[in-house]
Amino acid sequence: MHESSVFSDLANETLNIIISISSILPYLFGYIVIILASLFIWRTVRRGVSLGKNYNSLKTVTFGDESTVVSNKSASIVSVLLIFLLWGSFTGSKLLPGFLHMPGPYVGSNEFTYTAQNDVGEEDSATVSLVVHVAGEKASKPTIKAGDGIAVNDVMVIQAYRSKLLAWDLNDQVKRKWGGKIVKVNDQPISKNNPVDVGFARVSLTDKGTLNVVPHKGIQMEHIYLPAPEQVWTRLVNIANQGYQNVTLGQHLGFSLWRVIIGFLIGALVGIPLGYAMGLSNWFRGWFDPIVEFMRPVPPLALIPLVIIWAGIGEEGKVVLLFLAALWIMAIAARSGVSGVRITKIHAAYSLGASKFQILLRVIIPNSLPEIFTGARVAMGVCWGTVVAAELVAAEKGLGKMIVAASKFQNTDVVIMGIVLIGVIGFAIDVGIRLLEKYLVPWKGKG
Repeated sequence: MHESSVFSDLANETLNIIISISSILPYLFGYIVIILASLFIWRTVRRGVSLGKNYNSLKTVTFGDESTVVSNKSASIVSVLLIFLLWGSFTGSKLLPGFLHMPGPYVGSNEFTYTAQNDVGEEDSATVSLVVHVAGEKASKPTIKAGDGIAVNDVMVIQAYRSKLLAWDLNDQVKRKWGGKIVKVNDQPISKNNPVDVGFARVSLTDKGTLNVVPHKGIQMEHIYLPAPEQVWTRLVNIANQGYQNVTLGQHLGFSLWRVIIGFLIGALVGIPLGYAMGLSNWFRGWFDPIVEFMRPVPPLALIPLVIIWAGIGEEGKVVLLFLAALWIMAIAARSGVSGVRITKIHAAYSLGASKFQILLRVIIPNSLPEIFTGARVAMGVCWGTVVAAELVAAEKGLGKMIVAASKFQNTDVVIMGIVLIGVIGFAIDVGIRLLEKYLVPWKGKG
């Protein structure tokens, strides 16, 4: 019986997940349609413009040739602009004209009627005047006439995106405790399982007989869940000038970057020699391979409790966590780099009289550097993502600390701002590593 209940709960949760995912499929499909339409427009314009001759134009086969596939800057610009356009559309941003906004929540004044019935079957109708206002604005209740029947007119003030219960019998002569009930809304029958749409709101009957009024929410996101782009920008400017919780933005960024760089460097200093040893020695490969392969799939977040026990909650613990995040990636990258060196190059070096040290220095290390730089990009990305979790534990400064503190007070604009900063800085770090690789490893991809 217990196992069947568990399977039933899992089935229900799976069904709920599928329903939730299916609700976003129309938006995902629309996004894909926009991408394909942009591609079609770009190719149509491109056909009418002479691009001149370049290296790719001289190739007889381009489809499937990785060297011909480069990032299209026009597509990148359109992609970023489209993301901001969708963001602004679904948040009602003031940066966009009104016709680009998605339907927002109902705001304004309106009314509907309900019909009450007493215990002897007498019926009377009353009018409910409804005022829906946006968050942060105060709305005064309008003055209405009470009416002269057993049902008395009511007034309600509701914030947009919210709902409110109407205890309609507080001022009526018919009472729920005497058997009174609501039978109609806007002359449409209403029951617990049969709500009524009054055009600007959905009115349903609760188990206790009160009316639950839910103004239409549209499809725009409420600002507490997703603020508009200009709100995030305004918050960024304010924090840059005034700081957050008595800590400047520069200090938050500096502490996060310092932790990531120190943890990554220590992980690289240990991981790269370990990877070389595993790639060059059967003994080291057999000794460390089980350890590396065991630790590689373990997410750094799972190590937080253990790191706290080992190194405490100070800076040492955070650096140790980031060190462990980078160590295994760098070890595998170095091992892969050694394994990828062409044996013909090593044979050629031996035939020229090179020693093992010279082969390591002049053949293995240069040819393994591309793999190591690839591992460094991955390791820095993992460390930069892990530092936010590392700063959840007793940190006083850092982007992760700022995001967690903001989430406790539902300052979504600060949370979004922190996420954007993490993405921008992470992208900048990746670009920096790629430029460093291009400068230090100019022979990459040239045999």
